[in-house]
Amino acid sequence: MILKINLNKIALGGGCHWCTEAVFQSLKGVEKVEQGHVASTGINGAFSEAVIVHFNEEEINLRTLITIHLHTHKSTSEHSMRQKYRSAIYWFNKEQENQVLLALEKIQEDFDYQIITQVYQFKIFKPSREQITNYYYKNPEKPFCKTYIDPKLKILTNKFEVHLKKQALSP
Repeated sequence: MILKINLNKIALGGGCHWCTEAVFQSLKGVEKVEQGHVASTGINGAFSEAVIVHFNEEEINLRTLITIHLHTHKSTSEHSMRQKYRSAIYWFNKEQENQVLLALEKIQEDFDYQIITQVYQFKIFKPSREQITNYYYKNPEKPFCKTYIDPKLKILTNKFEVHLKKQALSP
């Protein structure tokens, strides 16, 4: 008997793709995280660091992924690196776009400041080179990981522990 897993995908950009990759690799229901650069269309056609998250909707839903995404990067602040680190959610079909917009509206209630995360159509993905993929779980003791990724994983432990894989925080 073959079980069909209901996988979906969403592309997410926030901070560094190493950080974003580690956050989503740590979650139950996330089957694969592709790290790289994503672009949309038109004036948003420039590449920025992002990940594509492949997830099992029966284990973790899109709204939960978006909530986690917004809480684990600076989703309410503009900064000088926004072109490289665009705060964005990239949808793959119109139904998903509607789900994302509705989720953002509801999740805004959790924040004191306006969420600046943009919603864009997914156009193209350039994967990172193999040497830098799975960065955190290959290099947990590196200063970058300790300084930037560990605090994001601590947010997962404090706010979203129910969604963590058992081995997630033991690289």
